[in-house]
Amino acid sequence: MTTLLGIETSCDETSAAVVQDGRTILSLVIASQADFHARYGGVFPEMASRMHIEAIHPVITQALEQAHGSLDEIDVIAVTRGPGLAGSLVVGMNAAKGLALGRGLPLIGVSHLEGHLYSLWLVEGAEQTQFPVMCLIVSGGHTELVLMTDHLHYRRLGGTIDDAAGEAFDKVGRMLGLPYPGGPYIEKAAREGNPAAFAFPRAWLEGAHDFSFSGLKTAVLRELKRQAPDSHPGEAAPPPNTPIADLAASFQAAAVEVLAVKTVAAARVHGATAIFMAGGVSANKALRAEMEKRAGDLPVRFPPLILCADNAAMIAAAGHWRFLAGHRDSLAMDVKPNWKLT
Repeated sequence: MTTLLGIETSCDETSAAVVQDGRTILSLVIASQADFHARYGGVFPEMASRMHIEAIHPVITQALEQAHGSLDEIDVIAVTRGPGLAGSLVVGMNAAKGLALGRGLPLIGVSHLEGHLYSLWLVEGAEQTQFPVMCLIVSGGHTELVLMTDHLHYRRLGGTIDDAAGEAFDKVGRMLGLPYPGGPYIEKAAREGNPAAFAFPRAWLEGAHDFSFSGLKTAVLRELKRQAPDSHPGEAAPPPNTPIADLAASFQAAAVEVLAVKTVAAARVHGATAIFMAGGVSANKALRAEMEKRAGDLPVRFPPLILCADNAAMIAAAGHWRFLAGHRDSLAMDVKPNWKLT
């Protein structure tokens, strides 16, 4: 039995978790900075790293306490190496190195994207997975379509050529005068709206497994300007008569349709046995429903809500599989802010 301590600080969540054998979560602690960054309408990188410095020790201590253990019970340290904000990544990396050096423990650097994929191995039934599986990693910073052919073996099929899906949700949310992060608030507003109220474009990019959300975002901006020519979307709240719910529902419908249709099509082409969705946007109920509807008899799996967001349990889970494969990193390891999964 292998017990891993996972550490995640790639953006604005400081997280630590204790996980056994890459499957069982003994503890998970997440200290979010979302309320602080909301005043800026997005993550303020310098402040994010400073807040990680303040939170990292208490978060690790709490994770160990929740697991009813100490560092004496930890066999491996797994830490996010990238991609992410350089200053944020360094805080988690240095904490992991210090613990590994002080305790003489193996150190493993994990891709944040790989962590999202392995969040699916922290749910019941994961051990029955048959490869290959089609994986959609969809978050504020990433929209990637990856064919997973075995543990730790990936083939990137496509991704966004401009805005990530979550980034588009956040930017449109800001245009509509909704709080940050925009994704959850757009989803909430959309429940009261008509998804067919506005015929927003779908970027199909025929012949490729890529995505594009810039045009959709611009279409929302143009509609807002059409309705209120003197308004300043993103800088001031829209006029009181603006149909926020209909705009949110129409935008969301366009985004999730493209994500679902292109993911299912890729899964069929490449003979996938299932579709995995991971990342913050995978928490969106409309996306989950659309993906399951389009997939038909092809199973669709996604993590529980707490594992959709950035968290250290997924880093520990991915670290477990790398540990089994004989992967070890030295104390000279550095962060890789632009690290690609493949």
